[in-house]
Amino acid sequence: MSPSPWMGTFLLSASLLGLLLAPGCSGAQGRFAYKLLNDLFANYSNALRPAEDTDRALNVTLQVTLSQIIDMDERNQILTAYLWIRQVWVDAYLSWEKEAYDGIDTIRIPSSYVWRPDIVLYNNADDQFTGSMETNVVIHSDGQIMWDSPAITKSSCKVDVSYFPFDGQQCRLTFGSWTYNGNQIDILNKQETGDLTDFVENVEWEVLGMPAKRSVVTYGCCSEPYPDVTYTLLLKRRASFYIFNLLLPCIMISFLAPLGFYLPADSGEKVSLGVTVLLALTVFQLLVAESMPPSENVPLIGKYYIATMTMITASTALTIFIMNIHHCGPGAKPVPRWAKKLILQYMARIFFVYEVGESCRSPRPEPEPNPKARVANGGGPARGVGRGRSPGEEAPPLRSPSQGPSSPSEQPGWGEGGQYVAPEGGEGGSADQDPCAKSRCFCHHHSILRNVEYIANCFRDQKAASRRTGEWKKIAKVMDRFFMWVFFAMVFIMSVLIMGKAI
Repeated sequence: MSPSPWMGTFLLSASLLGLLLAPGCSGAQGRFAYKLLNDLFANYSNALRPAEDTDRALNVTLQVTLSQIIDMDERNQILTAYLWIRQVWVDAYLSWEKEAYDGIDTIRIPSSYVWRPDIVLYNNADDQFTGSMETNVVIHSDGQIMWDSPAITKSSCKVDVSYFPFDGQQCRLTFGSWTYNGNQIDILNKQETGDLTDFVENVEWEVLGMPAKRSVVTYGCCSEPYPDVTYTLLLKRRASFYIFNLLLPCIMISFLAPLGFYLPADSGEKVSLGVTVLLALTVFQLLVAESMPPSENVPLIGKYYIATMTMITASTALTIFIMNIHHCGPGAKPVPRWAKKLILQYMARIFFVYEVGESCRSPRPEPEPNPKARVANGGGPARGVGRGRSPGEEAPPLRSPSQGPSSPSEQPGWGEGGQYVAPEGGEGGSADQDPCAKSRCFCHHHSILRNVEYIANCFRDQKAASRRTGEWKKIAKVMDRFFMWVFFAMVFIMSVLIMGKAI
């Protein structure tokens, strides 16, 4: 019976590979390798589990070497890694006596020629599901087979970004047989940890360790136990990139918000500064939100942004309120007595708010009453001053004993606009012709006093209104200084708290 074409091709390729993959062998040893290959695979099938006793489990030893972390997709929660996977088991049908084959101890052939355990990554997230690369296996004379295969894996990883960018992640890589249960294949981990000797350092993640743990799980679909080996990859994020690109700009922008209270109220830029800072922080918040997974756990830097934006919103609202106080007009109510004592006396000294002419040691002295007003009132104090009436209270107009009109145009001898009109019968007349000359002079004297008193009252009212306006402006300035230091302290405390997570 002639051999099939498939068998001829198999023997030819196997013999060539046996010669090529056995370096240093002589021509005679090459012939023994060819004979060994024919003898091993004459009646061999790679479709059946190579165990002489089918009731006993075949032990498969697993060892994983982490070579590189290619990518960590936090938004999709996928870890892409480059692994070297070594699987070792004993094939009872692929053993030989070394002396019978000129001392050949090992041969290397394609892995597709032998039976291989169907060990896969349980938490694989690759849509193509390619698996390991087709590499050669090393067969020893005692039947031990060692299969080293590189693989680029995409595994699902639960990402917790609560402390981003100072967070650490734990990504699990679970390997197990897909069809063989624990009674057929028993998976063992060769080492307690994954091999990190050939790891290529990642610019974003620092690998703290890779412990391995074997476990036996019984699934709901089947009653048989299924052993697996889980490698937990402990990662810690390198936060330098995020500190210099997201955190420090936010901190510097946050310190601009309290400076809005230091701007003069008449500059017209106090509210604009707060709105500009708020928009800048919104841009940074969007940058962080794009890279984070949509979860209920708000990142630490996101909490800092929200707290800062809330603080800036509050500072802008307080700025509007203080500007309303600053622009109180002459018709505003007098400053309450408690506000004068608390704000204008104590807080103004604490925050070094003084008016022009005031000293840091003593307040500005009160202005002396007008000496002309004292003379006009008969040498006594001016009317409305010193009689228990506040400076802002309007003085009542002076009336003559006959309760005559107080305006200049209503007085006898005075016309509209305050012009003097001579009485009939001559220009001013004389004492001989007018028997009431002394009386007219007396009336003229009272009219001048009433006009002077009218002007003095208007001046006092204007001065009182100006003083009220100045007091409200000073209160607004003191409140500006107070809130500026309060918000500076808040920004400093929040910045220290979030930077303390990096230490």
